[in-house]
Amino acid sequence: MGIPDEDVAQVRAATDIVALIGDHAALKKVGRRWTGLCPFHTEKSPSFSVNAEEGFYYCFGCQSSGDAITFVRAMEHLDFVEAVRLLADRAGVTLHEDAESGKDRQHRTELLDAMERAVVWYHERLLTAPDAGRARDYLRSRGYDGDVVRKFRLGWAPDEWDALSKDLKLSERVLTDSGLGFINRRGRAQDAFRARILFPICDPSGRPVALGGRILPSRAGEPPPERPEPKYKNSQETAVYSKRRTLYALNWAKHDVIAKGEVVVCEGYTDVIGFFQADVPRAVATCGTALAEEHFTLLRNFAKRIVLAYDADSAGQNATSRVYEWERKHEVDVVVAELPGGSDPGDLARTDPDALARAVAEARPFLQFRVDRILNSGDLTTAEGRAHAADAALTAVAEHPDDLVRDQYVMQLSDRCRLDAARLRERLGHLRAHPPVGTGESRRRPRRDTPPAGEYPNEGDPGDLRDPDDLNDRDGGPRIPLASARGGPGLEALKLAVHRPEDVADRVHAVLFVDPLQREAFTALLDHRSLHEAIESASPEVAALLRRVTVEEPFAGDPELGDPVDSVVTVLLRGAVRRALTDVEKESRALNASWQDGAAETAQVRLWLAELDESTAGNAAADRLVAWLSEREMNEV
Repeated sequence: MGIPDEDVAQVRAATDIVALIGDHAALKKVGRRWTGLCPFHTEKSPSFSVNAEEGFYYCFGCQSSGDAITFVRAMEHLDFVEAVRLLADRAGVTLHEDAESGKDRQHRTELLDAMERAVVWYHERLLTAPDAGRARDYLRSRGYDGDVVRKFRLGWAPDEWDALSKDLKLSERVLTDSGLGFINRRGRAQDAFRARILFPICDPSGRPVALGGRILPSRAGEPPPERPEPKYKNSQETAVYSKRRTLYALNWAKHDVIAKGEVVVCEGYTDVIGFFQADVPRAVATCGTALAEEHFTLLRNFAKRIVLAYDADSAGQNATSRVYEWERKHEVDVVVAELPGGSDPGDLARTDPDALARAVAEARPFLQFRVDRILNSGDLTTAEGRAHAADAALTAVAEHPDDLVRDQYVMQLSDRCRLDAARLRERLGHLRAHPPVGTGESRRRPRRDTPPAGEYPNEGDPGDLRDPDDLNDRDGGPRIPLASARGGPGLEALKLAVHRPEDVADRVHAVLFVDPLQREAFTALLDHRSLHEAIESASPEVAALLRRVTVEEPFAGDPELGDPVDSVVTVLLRGAVRRALTDVEKESRALNASWQDGAAETAQVRLWLAELDESTAGNAAADRLVAWLSEREMNEV
């Protein structure tokens, strides 16, 4: 049994598509529309547009389009039913499904509800429980006041086996599937977190999906534990939580990230909170994993400048050629904030918050940071030391994919190490051809930047930027034929029919559309009660065209020159009539008919065309021309 149509319609109506897409991409309001960088393909200039009133999006670059359900299917790799269920949970809409079909959705809802309840329970425990006193003292020592604790919903897991399990009375399945607990060897429910300060991990919309826990440091003079535990412990992956697709604090940081066009990436939860305390509220952290491709895919939708704010050792460990690959692939700038004295952001926020903010403002390109570290740690006072330092720096430079960038660093090394640039270029060429084992160049898989001719469908369309591996059902249908998508009176008339239907009623007719796809789209609008019904019933190409005009503003024109609707309708009508007159002349020649046979008819039509601009006779002339076009079309059938 499927989901009833009325439930699907209710989910669409209840979903704020701007908020939904805003969890994945930065959107800014322009007029009545929202625009931003497309989350489906890499671009520098925004070509993605959203119509909040009608609930549709369209990308003018790759032509991805659809509604909230389509978007969720593409981003979360779900089928239609799963996407509707997810949106229903988000909007609080109850779906009328049978027990079997609603089982998975119900379980996901139970997991999210359990996580929310657990976060509330742990948070209250931290604020009020006597056994959390030591945790509160530790947080105060880190500079966390009550406002910080409440903003980030910090919690305390007591040093008990099953305190949470007993209080929340979760079923064994929900307890284990949510990662909040497990069943021990004795067959009893046991909490996953004990004696730890807890940091809720949320999805971009702010719903808790996991937890990160930190043990308290040992007291002075206290013997170390017999079985030491790791400093941090994170929730296991679940149906609602994927580590490689989740960033801690993105739900709190995304507004400032969008406003500043910059995101700061840290290692840990306390580092993120430190940046917020230093008035840099655009920091996020990976959740127990290294920075990965999926993180860049998410981040580039929000900001183009990505600041790595790791401590010095970690920044060095993460100096891999993958960063350059991600920079090029996602068209982002990766820079590194050098923290003074090797301190971590959490400590620096407490001792010198201005220095932490300054480190972000003065962040350097990734390769520059690596080269500076190598040279600063070398001995540049001797010939041998300069040679060794230059060789080590060249090994890092050799990993960069851009030859112009590499040459800039060669000249820089020549100056700083007092070595001949030609010799350095020669050495760089050798390193490129024979990279040391374990460097990025030796383990990088070859990638193809430019597809061979003919690999993309619709090759030659300058807007065709979609990955050839992208499936058509990713965006609800194939690309719009270029002729139908070009600007012109037909496209403008469709926009008016969508956005100002009352102004074009009885003025725009299907017979006026020369382009067949535009005509089919207009007919779909006439034949259905709503835009949504027209799109759902149309062919994929027509649906894509209708979604496009839904997110575009109609021609505004110049108010002093009159109603723009008059201009669009007149130009559309002229074009259709002139094309029909050309066909009449061709038909006459093909039938060897004398020119005089159709002279009277064509002369009358041209007279009506001339009258279109007259204030008194214009409307009557328009009606006669539409009637003439309709009659011609009926006779041809």
